[in-house]
Amino acid sequence: MDASIELVKHLRSTVANIHTQVPAEHPSARILGDERMGSGTVIDPSGLILTVNYVVMGGTTIQVAFTQGRRVRAEIVAQDFDVGLALLKVKRQGLPAAPLGSSEEVDRGAPVFVLATTGPHERRVSGGIVTYLGEFEADWEYLLDRGIVSNALNPGFGGGPLFTLSGQMIGVVSLNLNEVARNSLAIPIEHYQEHAEEFLRYGKLVSRPKRAWLGLFAYALEDGVVVAGLVPHGPAERAGLSEGDLIVSLDAEEIPTRKALYLSLWRHGPGEKIDLEVMRENKLKRMEITGGDRADFYKQR
Repeated sequence: MDASIELVKHLRSTVANIHTQVPAEHPSARILGDERMGSGTVIDPSGLILTVNYVVMGGTTIQVAFTQGRRVRAEIVAQDFDVGLALLKVKRQGLPAAPLGSSEEVDRGAPVFVLATTGPHERRVSGGIVTYLGEFEADWEYLLDRGIVSNALNPGFGGGPLFTLSGQMIGVVSLNLNEVARNSLAIPIEHYQEHAEEFLRYGKLVSRPKRAWLGLFAYALEDGVVVAGLVPHGPAERAGLSEGDLIVSLDAEEIPTRKALYLSLWRHGPGEKIDLEVMRENKLKRMEITGGDRADFYKQR
């Protein structure tokens, strides 16, 4: 890694360790656990910390530790359940904050580095280059218009910053992509910057139309999209969808890809009726599902 040691030492104080406790009955606990560790980045000296939503989702107690000092309690200021960001606030003033840059000014091959926590006062760094800039889709009804993939593996807990060698934060590291290659995914910082006023005022993004949510995990195959898993008690499970169902159409439109499924689904809002056709045991089955609201389903209890 070509970033200077002094730069890394300076920026490590902007990275916070996050410890979240989640009630066992919260819908996210079965998959993500009831005790979670994460990383976050101070983005404002007044105590604002940006991280990924899965670290704090459902949390009743969220504590944050900096490079020095005791843990302090944090509150959730805003959550974006579609993109996957969360904004926290601690009652501390004058915190060192990371300078925010722009991922739009970064090209493939650009050197970058990741900072992350492995404990309350432990910070680790990993360097690499940007290997991909573009659309990113995942199986949990997730699609980014533009994600940042780099071979700088996340060296600790998710939610930490992705920096350029000039020390500008350009993304929030979400997860490692080891199944595909030795890469990590970062959510571009613009997803926060462009909507910061909404997050601070409303606690969510209100300018984006609400998206219907089914609560399924979708895998793409050569002959279409198959249901690989279901969120317990989610809209799809309640409507009778089963693992192994091949999704043939949504609202009478053919679904050849996972992206097509998401885009067709998101034309609907929560509470709207959605017509699905699935192939199950070589038989065509039609069903009607009422779209859910992911944010409401996973809200803090």
